[in-house]
Formats: sequence, C-alpha cells, structure tokens
Amino acid sequence: MKKIILFTVIIIFIPFVIVTFFKIDKREEIKLNYESNTIIRVKRLSSGEIEYLPFEEYIVGVLAGEMPIYFEKEAFKAQAVAARSYALKKIEYNKDSEYDVVDSVLNQVYLDSAYLKDAWGNKYVDNINKLREAVNDTSLEYLEYNGEVIDALFFSTSNGYTENSSLVFNIDLPYLQSVASMWDSSTSSAFKSTKKISSSDFYSSLGLEKSDTLNFKVLKRSSTNRILNLSINGTEFTGRELYDKLGLKSTDFSLKQENDNIIIDTVGYGHGVGMSQYGAEGMALEGYSYKDILSHYYVGTSIKKLLNWCIYFLI
Repeated sequence: MKKIILFTVIIIFIPFVIVTFFKIDKREEIKLNYESNTIIRVKRLSSGEIEYLPFEEYIVGVLAGEMPIYFEKEAFKAQAVAARSYALKKIEYNKDSEYDVVDSVLNQVYLDSAYLKDAWGNKYVDNINKLREAVNDTSLEYLEYNGEVIDALFFSTSNGYTENSSLVFNIDLPYLQSVASMWDSSTSSAFKSTKKISSSDFYSSLGLEKSDTLNFKVLKRSSTNRILNLSINGTEFTGRELYDKLGLKSTDFSLKQENDNIIIDTVGYGHGVGMSQYGAEGMALEGYSYKDILSHYYVGTSIKKLLNWCIYFLI
C-alpha cells in the first residue's frame, strides 16, 4: 500500500516540479486583424527582391524599425497611423512602378520577423505583441486632409518646434506646419549633440579651400531657429546643404573652430517636418492619446479607416 501511495505522489509531484522550476512558456503571438488582400510591395535593398507583404504586418515591421521598443503604447499607435498613411501615399505615387516602398530610411525602416527574433531573443513574443496590439488598436486607420491621404512625414527629435514643410521640402502642405514640441528636451538623448570634424574633412566636404580661420555667419533663420542660409569664409550655403554634406543631425546648429578641428553643436535630430517621435513619446507619458498626438502634429487632419475602395486600390 505504501509503495502505491509513494508511486502516486511521484507521478503527481514530478510534473509539478518540472512546470514550476522550468516554467514552460505558453505565450502566443497576437494575431493581426487585416483583410487577406491588403498588400504592399516592399523592395528589400539588401537583396533587391520585391516582397508582397500583408499591409498590417508591414506596419508592425515599421514600428519595430522606427521607434524604440520601450516607447509608450499611445506613441506606437500614433506611429502606426502615421506609417500607414505614409505607406498609402507611396502606394498612390508608385502605382505604376515595380514596388511601393523600400525598407530603409529612404522611406520607412522595415524589419521582418526573422531579424526581430534574432535581435530580441526571448523577448520577441512580448515585444512583437506590444507592436501588434498598437496596430490592431488602430486597425486600418490613416490620416486624411480634404478627402486625401496625407503625406505623413515624421522624424526623431525636434529642437522645440517642428518646421514648415515649405522650408525643408519646398512643398507647402497645410497639415505640415510648424507646431511647438516642448517634450523632446526631456525624452530624447539626441536633443543636443556635438560633432567634431577635422578642418581638412570639413572644407573638403563643402568643396572649399582649407583655411586656418573659420568665418561662419548665419544669414537667415526660420522662426524655429533652424538655419536657412549661411556663409562660410565668404561662400554661401543653405542650412540643408550643410545638413546633407556634413551628415548633421539638424539644421539648428552652430560652428566653431578648435585648433585643427571644427566643432558642430546641434539641437534636434532629423528634418523637422511632421510628427516628432520623441515628442509623441513625451505626450504619451503625459497621458495624451494617440489621437491627441496626431491632431497636434498633423494640423487639421482627421482619422479615417480603410474601406473596400482602398482595399481594391491596394491589390
């Protein structure tokens, strides 16, 4: 009788110990809500191949590529709607082309599940579910202005204000006007940064003759303090030219010479037009909803939902 009792205890107790101490993980990935025929054509720059991806799955990959995973859910939801709008606009532009978007910063950074599983390891399920929740909560939502999908530009970090689209991209869009973004200074480590360049590299990058003296003058700034025009040793440039040629983080910058180096201090990170991602994070931390965030950064827009006509447009 004692042997039977002992045997029964062992049968019950051993599985309990295994489950308790090894904690078998039964978490599952959240499924996405989307129509099977909503697709987007993504060119993978590393291989040159064009992939036909479910539209909402693509948005999840953009969230992974464009925002730090620790961001608040409302910031991710705002990014999901912005990314979806941006992608729809690209589909409209490229309807006669081989592909709609590329997977890099040239459009939107897209990371696939294979990459993310390797990068996140045992945190993959938790992280991907966080992103999929944000996509499902905003399922097929996009931004519209006067009956059209907007060109929902976004960037990393403002200098305290976003910039008018006309001053950066020479397109005056009413929903991409300058607004205050006071949250970035406390949320983004890139709010202020310093870059050191040798004098030789500095002048060579600008196509100028090397000089022992730097004569830097700001000729015109925008109302947001970003440099529009400047001169260096008598040669005029736009702020955007230095941003591109020197790989600066922002057009709100200052230059000074120290020995044989040029020191460049910048405020903000990115082109400055549309939604500031770290501004969105700051708003989310203060309790604003994704709808509040979107209406703040994309002036006068409204949130709409993809219907059958859009699904037809995508296939």
